[in-house]
Parts: sequence; C-alpha cells; structure tokens
Amino acid sequence: MAPDRDHAPLAERVEELLAAGGPLPIVAAGRPVLRRPTEPYDGQLGPALLARFVEALRLTMHAARGVGLAAPQVGVELRIAVLEDPAPVPEEIAAIRGRRPQPFRVLVNPAYEPVGTARAAFFEGCLSVPGWQAVVARHAEVRLRAEDEQGRPVDEVFTGWPARIVQHETDHLDGMLYLDRAEPRSLSTNEAVAALWSQPTPATAATALGFELP
Repeated sequence: MAPDRDHAPLAERVEELLAAGGPLPIVAAGRPVLRRPTEPYDGQLGPALLARFVEALRLTMHAARGVGLAAPQVGVELRIAVLEDPAPVPEEIAAIRGRRPQPFRVLVNPAYEPVGTARAAFFEGCLSVPGWQAVVARHAEVRLRAEDEQGRPVDEVFTGWPARIVQHETDHLDGMLYLDRAEPRSLSTNEAVAALWSQPTPATAATALGFELP
C-alpha cells in the first residue's frame, strides 16, 4: 500500500512540493486542509527549508496576483503566512478603503485582536475561492502579534486594508475562509463586481442585493 502523503513528515512533504520549482499549486475550497487549524511553527522545516518555503509562497502569491497567502493554501498545515500589497488602486478608492502599500513580510504563528469596536465592510476575494467575491465586515483596526521568519517578535497595529489582509490570512490558519464571515446575499462573480459594484464602498450593492452594512 502506498504511504499516505498527508501523514508523511512535514519537511518531507514540503521538499516534494518545492521540487517542481516555480509557483506552487493553490488549494481550492473543498479540500480539508483549508478547514483544519494549523500546527504552530516550531522548527519543523529548519531554517534553510523554511527560507525556501517562504520564497515559494512569495513567488506563488505574486504569480496569482494576490496580496496574501497562507501555508494551508498550498497544502501545508503550518501557521505561516505571507503578505505584500503594492496597492495599485485609484487614489479615491485607496483613501476610502484605507489601502496603503505594504512591504513583503512573513508572519509566523500570527494572532490578532481587535482594537476598538469600529468595523468596515468591503468586497473581498480569495485565491482559494477563484472567480467570486463577497462583502465581509471586519475589524477596522487590529493588533497583530507574531514572529518573522528569523524568529524576531512582531507586535504591530494595522488599520484599513492592511488590517483586512492580516485578518483574512490569519483566519486561513484557523481553518476559516472569508465566506464564513461574508454577507451571503452579496456573493458575486468577479465579472459582476467589475461591471456593477466597482464603487469605493459596497453601499450600492447592499441596496440592490438586499443586505445590511455595519
């Protein structure tokens, strides 16, 4: 009987994943790895393999034109995510959504908590749910605690769109998809969002599709 690859040592599976080179395959919704809480990172990959894995996550995120990617999205159940956002949007939209360029960063064992009670709702998508977007109300400001890839502590407050990315990617590490937090009546194809709901806020979509905003 062939061995079950899901139960092979993590380092061995990551080595196999990286062997092909190039961007990694992104796991789509419906796969159990996206619905299981991840293991805290505690040196399972070793420094050299971790660096290679992080670079592969970065390459994959760029190739998919995403602004964040969590390890479960490439089939690895470790509490690691990466994010980077050049924020290539018009100034009006950037201002309303609080979207500012974010440098590439690695989040190891991240956890967030809300700062204050303010919430903001915008259309959101996911590389693991291709072709669709939905409105998600999230904390407008969060405090993130994590480590970077060198084991250095991270303790930082994020606001606006960067706070949304932090919440989205950390949720992945807890086995959650953005759809779990989304307003179901807002679910729209990418084409519908581009054609109908490209306004800076989802207020028009809320009126037309019949859902409430916070």
